[in-house]
Formats: sequence, structure tokens, C-alpha cells
Amino acid sequence: MRQALRMIARFAVLALVFMGVAALSNRPLYHSLPKDTGVLTLSFSHGADRKAACRKATPEELAKLPPNMRRPEICPRGRPPIRVEFDIDGKRMFEAEVPPSGIAGDGPSRVHRRFVLPAGSHDVAVRMGERPEGGFDWRAERTIRIEPAANRVIDFRADAGGFVFH
Repeated sequence: MRQALRMIARFAVLALVFMGVAALSNRPLYHSLPKDTGVLTLSFSHGADRKAACRKATPEELAKLPPNMRRPEICPRGRPPIRVEFDIDGKRMFEAEVPPSGIAGDGPSRVHRRFVLPAGSHDVAVRMGERPEGGFDWRAERTIRIEPAANRVIDFRADAGGFVFH
């Protein structure tokens, strides 16, 4: 009889512990975003044109090189930084000159910025320039709708015509 009572007591204690853990597993409630907000992310990778144009190698330059490295043109590896401007509802939210990646500065420039916005419609304008002389080569303006707890993304693909809104 005593052993049966001990077993029942152990079971009751374990049941209380598990019920306590189960009750606390949902508390405190965590929300990654404030209520009635969504996220707009500007995220892309783009390599600007080379800093200088390729030029023909002179016969003297070719003679100095080993035979396996003799190429008719000499092309610099480096790329210029890209310039990016991003406006939401007429307010400048992001502006930067983004350097190229890579040890030799020959990789693409990478942009990743996240903006938490109130749910609803927003006027968005994004511009990117890839020439050191100035001006913007790529532009896009849209009115987008941000749903609560949604994540919208602006990407860039030159082969798709520029900025792509997802």
C-alpha cells in the first residue's frame, strides 16, 4: 500500500512539473515585429563596370611576360563603388557609396538593409549609379503595400530590367 502511494505521489509531482513547463512554454509571447508593422528589405548584389577600359598591350609589355601570360589586351580588375539612394514616402532612408567586395576590389557591391514600416501603402523610390562620373543608371519608383507581419523585398537584376519588387 505504501509503495502504491509513493508511486502516485511521484506521478503527481512529475505531472505538475510537466504541466508547469507546458504552461510556460508559450510565455512570454514573443513577436519579432511590433503589431501592425511589416518589413521592407533592400537587398541585392551588383558589380559595376570596370574602372578603366581594356587597352592593347605594347610589344615591350608582352615581351616582359611569360609566354603563358601574354594576352593581347590588359584589363584592370578593380570596379568602382556603386551609389545607392533609397526613399520611402519622400524621406531618404538610405544613402551610401558601396565599395566592391574582394581582395582586389573586383567583386560585386552588396547592399542589405531592413526597414520596419507601418502596415499600409508606401511610395518607394530607389536609385543606383555605377559610374564614377555621377548620375544614376538605374531607377525605380512604386507604391507598395505592406501587410502586417509581411516581408517585402526589393532586389536588383540587370537582366530583368533593373529593380525587382517581390
